[in-house]
Amino acid sequence: MSSTATRTTSGPARRRDRRGPGTTRPATPRPATGPTTRRTTADRSPATRTATDRSPATRTAPPRTALPRTTTVPAPARRPLPPHVLFAERLLAVLSGERPVHWMLGQTVGQAYDQLVRLAPATPLRARGARPVVRRCGGFPLRPGVVEAFASIAAGEQVRAMAFRLERGDDRKWRCAAVELGGEHR
Repeated sequence: MSSTATRTTSGPARRRDRRGPGTTRPATPRPATGPTTRRTTADRSPATRTATDRSPATRTAPPRTALPRTTTVPAPARRPLPPHVLFAERLLAVLSGERPVHWMLGQTVGQAYDQLVRLAPATPLRARGARPVVRRCGGFPLRPGVVEAFASIAAGEQVRAMAFRLERGDDRKWRCAAVELGGEHR
C-alpha cells in the first residue's frame, strides 16, 4: 500500500523557477508608473537564453517601443520691470499702510523721505474694502538718469493720481527724489 504525502505551506504560494526544484524566482521591482513593457529575448544575455527562447514563436515577438522623451521648453525670459513701475508699487505699499515708511529709507534721496513721513500717517491711498492697485503707470525721461513718472491708483470705484521723480545715483541704482499725490494742497 502506498501512501502519498501532501505538502502544505504556511506562507503564500511560491512559483518554481526553471533552475531546479525548491528555488524561487527573485522578486523584480515593477515600475511605479508608465506603460508595461514586454520583455523579449533580445533583452536577455545569450548565456541566460534557454532552448525555448530560441524557438520561432519567441523570435517573432513584437518590437519594443521606446517611451517618448519629454523635453522641457524654457520659459520665455521675462524682462525686468521698468524702475518707475517698481517704485509705483513701492510707494503704493507705503502710502496705503501696507509697509512702514522706513521701508523706503534706502530708496529715497533728498526731501522725498520727508514727504513720505508727512504723507504716510494719513494713509491717503488706503481704501475701504478694496485693496488699492496700480492701474496705469508711465514715465518720461527728462535727461539721462532722471525720470518723471505718474501712476493712477484704483481701489474699487475710487481713482487717485500719484506723481514722483526718480534719479539714478552713481551706484546705478534708482531712488525716489520727490512724491506728490493728486488733490493734495499744501
